[in-house]
Amino acid sequence: MFRLPQGRRGQGAKARYARGAMRIQTDYLVIGSGVAGLTFALEAAVHGDVVVLTKRDCSDSNTSRAQGGIAAVLDPLDSVEAHVEDTLTTGGGLSDPEIVRMVVTEGPDYVRELVKLGAVFDQGEDGANFDLTREGGHSARRVAHAGDITGAEVQRALVAAVEANPRIRMFENHMAIDLIEMSRFGSARRVAGVYALEVETSEVHTFLARATILASGGGGKVYLYTSNPDVATADGVAMAYRAGALLGNMEFFQFHPTCLYHPEAKSFLISEALRGEGGVLKLADGTAFMPKHHQLKDLAPRDVVARAIDWEMKRTGDDCVYLDMRSRTPEYLRERFPTIHATCLEYGFDMTKEPIPVVPAAHYMCGGVVVDEDGRASLPGLFAIGEVSCTGLHGANRLASNSLLEGLVYGHRAGRAVAKCDREAPWPEVPDWDTGEAVAGDELVVITQNWEELRRFMWNFVGIVRTDKRLRRAARRVALLREEIREYFWRHLVTRDLLELRNIADVASVIVSSASIRHESRGLHYTLDYPEQHDARFGDTTIVSRGMPPHVRGH
Repeated sequence: MFRLPQGRRGQGAKARYARGAMRIQTDYLVIGSGVAGLTFALEAAVHGDVVVLTKRDCSDSNTSRAQGGIAAVLDPLDSVEAHVEDTLTTGGGLSDPEIVRMVVTEGPDYVRELVKLGAVFDQGEDGANFDLTREGGHSARRVAHAGDITGAEVQRALVAAVEANPRIRMFENHMAIDLIEMSRFGSARRVAGVYALEVETSEVHTFLARATILASGGGGKVYLYTSNPDVATADGVAMAYRAGALLGNMEFFQFHPTCLYHPEAKSFLISEALRGEGGVLKLADGTAFMPKHHQLKDLAPRDVVARAIDWEMKRTGDDCVYLDMRSRTPEYLRERFPTIHATCLEYGFDMTKEPIPVVPAAHYMCGGVVVDEDGRASLPGLFAIGEVSCTGLHGANRLASNSLLEGLVYGHRAGRAVAKCDREAPWPEVPDWDTGEAVAGDELVVITQNWEELRRFMWNFVGIVRTDKRLRRAARRVALLREEIREYFWRHLVTRDLLELRNIADVASVIVSSASIRHESRGLHYTLDYPEQHDARFGDTTIVSRGMPPHVRGH
């Protein structure tokens, strides 16, 4: 599905124009503008020039939507050991203990660095320490937050720092199409940059770099219902797959238990922090149901809570369940959760007086591009950090608020690691993108129809609870859709909608194939055909790569 470009080769200049297209060379190229990508940019700019591509504006990311906070050991009464144990327990036996310890140990200092950059977190009564909250799966209060808009505050501080740095250039409304993998052009296997669509002009530019960093976030839009923003179409994972990189554990997709249930409330998350502050999940008749599903009740890990809600909804036939916050005073709720309170009011729900209707939704991709402790992928020249990567931290299930932590740690580590890249080597001879005989799309209904169909059958067949029969049905459908999309892609000029559809279809196929070979229920992968968790050999990493059948690899 890689469109082989043709045309004139680069002349070594920083940028040049050819038929309206640009060729830009930089030391480090970042795809994505969330916490991982921007942290990397700031770290890497110490020893090189950085270009950041983002397909919409620089604040449109999963990071900016994160409500809960950043999990880190910031309280003297807490410990690294406790955070490590909580992460390993939630990870269902697949988390790498060494990686978990590394992230948990390094994380607190990076949270403090965010404060130095200007991020404002809520403080305790003494005004000198973080006001820490607790979320599901945590044994202590260790989640630093900025009200209920932590991600937006982190994003604001990082964007401001990036914009003030003269060695970082931001290209908004530029969507990466494919990685430039040099073996396709007769050279040694290596990633040398990307081809990217400038959305406003429809020009395709060539971006060359000594190191290319995927920080493109997750893929919630693979599913019909998601807490993710529209940009979360798994672009980085899809590009890495098409280029031949190894992907790992793609069957593990986390469904957040509580999104606001309202026909007009698109993707609005009801933070897990509400349950950490006393929220109780109830049925329509007021019965609290979590005590019969887990000993931690409403503070059980997300996979347990999401399955419990799914089970109760199927049992009762109800369209949603309810989150009751009335154990807290109205004053506390308005002060602690101002955005959630205000948004619920907009949709007719007053959380100070009545329970909030909630449903599960696709939330976080725990698998991704397989990387080492510095974010290096299996292809030379390629790094992956943040949600797009499979680091070994999350395993089969992500512990709440460990995502921003992972982005911070790996952003810094990759930013230091790329200093070893050879910045003096000659630039590779890479042809420009060539549109060939492609024409403007004449049947956009093909895109919209396939978009809706794919996301709906992924929700129904490859969602919270799976079976072999459902996975076989999904595999047949995604294969047909990918063929239709491939034909359309080759015949028509690329657009953002077409590229996003192509990406979610490729990643949907990977999720289905990965889920099909895990014959057990572990973490986020729950199948009625194999309800038990088996011995250690089933707890290894599911590996998928283009041209290679999916298989399980030992640690």
